[in-house]
Amino acid sequence: MTKKEKFYVVWYGNPAGIFSSWEECKRSIAGVKGAQYMSFPSFAEAKIAYNKEYIDYKGKNTKNKVLTKEELAKIGDPDLYSISVDAASSGNPGKMEYRGVDTQTHKQLFHQGTFLQGTNNVGEFLAIVHGLAFLKQQGSDRLIYTDSRIAMGWVKKKKCNTKLKQTSKNKKLFELIARAETWLKNNSYTTKIVKWETKAWGEIPADFGRK
Repeated sequence: MTKKEKFYVVWYGNPAGIFSSWEECKRSIAGVKGAQYMSFPSFAEAKIAYNKEYIDYKGKNTKNKVLTKEELAKIGDPDLYSISVDAASSGNPGKMEYRGVDTQTHKQLFHQGTFLQGTNNVGEFLAIVHGLAFLKQQGSDRLIYTDSRIAMGWVKKKKCNTKLKQTSKNKKLFELIARAETWLKNNSYTTKIVKWETKAWGEIPADFGRK
């Protein structure tokens, strides 16, 4: 008996999308808390569902609210002419790293770490500043996506307002923080820093997949 073909829609995963095999779907939802996904018997039905026509569908094992069609329409789609930044920390504080990727292709553009005794918020801050410097050096008018409102606020104030204490182990990290703050104070930029809408678009492309 021939196995029936299925297509899998992932509304909230890393990445979100339509997949033609369970293996691909499983990779996109692995480690994503509150992943939202469902299988469909045809690509046409999967495409309609992914395009939010069937927004009342919910994925398995999810406690997250599924956005309404109106909410999704208001948010819209991400601007793929952009870069996305993110950080990951094993512990708080713990080993921390950050990176920036092309939002459309997921190609890594820069990566720093690991740093000892760092925090995720510090990494998010450094990632945004690194992205600003990177785009200015490239002469690019792309925008930056981040999923951290805290880091966005720190960048706006040109100050890494962390409560992390400096030690001998994270001395290099604090030197990098000082460099980032100095860069913000000495450089102007027109780059837009935009909040990545995780509930609508899934995990940010720069995510390290460690949730």
